[in-house]
Amino acid sequence: MVGFRETEALRRNVLPDGRPLSAHDRERLLRPYLPPTPDSKSPSRAPSSSGKPQKSSRSKPSKGFLRQYLYVLIYTVIHALFSAYIRVRRAYHAIVDHIFAVLYYHHRTPELIRKDVSNLSRLPQHLSVILDFNDDEQDGGGGLEGLVNDVGEIAAWCASAGIPVVSIYEKTGVLKSYIPQTHRNISRTLESYFGTLKKPSLSLRAPHLPTFSPPATPPSAFATASDFSTSPFHITVLLLSAEDGRSTLVDLTKTLAEMSQRGKLSPADISAELIDAEISESVMGEPDLLVLFGPRVELKGYPPWQVRLTEIYHAPDNAGVGYQTFLRALHRFAKAKMRFGR
Repeated sequence: MVGFRETEALRRNVLPDGRPLSAHDRERLLRPYLPPTPDSKSPSRAPSSSGKPQKSSRSKPSKGFLRQYLYVLIYTVIHALFSAYIRVRRAYHAIVDHIFAVLYYHHRTPELIRKDVSNLSRLPQHLSVILDFNDDEQDGGGGLEGLVNDVGEIAAWCASAGIPVVSIYEKTGVLKSYIPQTHRNISRTLESYFGTLKKPSLSLRAPHLPTFSPPATPPSAFATASDFSTSPFHITVLLLSAEDGRSTLVDLTKTLAEMSQRGKLSPADISAELIDAEISESVMGEPDLLVLFGPRVELKGYPPWQVRLTEIYHAPDNAGVGYQTFLRALHRFAKAKMRFGR
């Protein structure tokens, strides 16, 4: 510790004899209290207390690097196995689709379609499908023309099988803007299947829009398959979009709430049967079978209330609208057990 005299001299910058303190005098006063200066010739590392020279530590891979390498290896193996599984599954479904296309093809003949479904125990009275509007030619999309052609083919298959009602769901609702053109295309497709004289009558409508049906829809629009051979068959095509789903439920909820607040409707009268009746009148009834023609299971905003008890069919890795998928959906529906929650 620095002494009192040295401290006073450094503080006042004056030696005890009165002479001013120089830089050399400051070093001389502080030198006894400074640590010794290390020798430049001495080794940089002091020897260990045991007297043995320390061994140079070799660089070893850390545990974190090994763990990360193991994770990457596991991820690569899982990714490779899953990729192989996807390729095998797609190849299998492509082979099955080609086999069905060879064994079961309609050749635009209603008798062949009727023969394919003749052994089924039951048929849906209301069939619904979900289609995509793809206007990108690079992605294989057919645009509006391809969409309208698919609607015509599905309507012809349903008319040949004896299904009186078919609803077409397309998310954007582009078909609603071309109802006359869609009706004309469906009529031409039905004529190519049935001929001019035996062509079924057609009604095309959309929710909140007037029915386009020259002539108007007759009362026998919901004729059963047993009446197909004895009376002129009529098919009703309903066009749906995303605005007919949740927004319809929201509007109906607001209407019922306003009627209840004004005393026009008792809250006790609001039941599932009332909601079902209102939605069936404004949009559509509940379909018996919903067919997904896309490669994945996506409802894409389909009206949620109408699919409470609907049988949904999906063919994995399906490339587009095909008669094989339509026929397999009918076979699956005929074998399904409708327990309705029991």
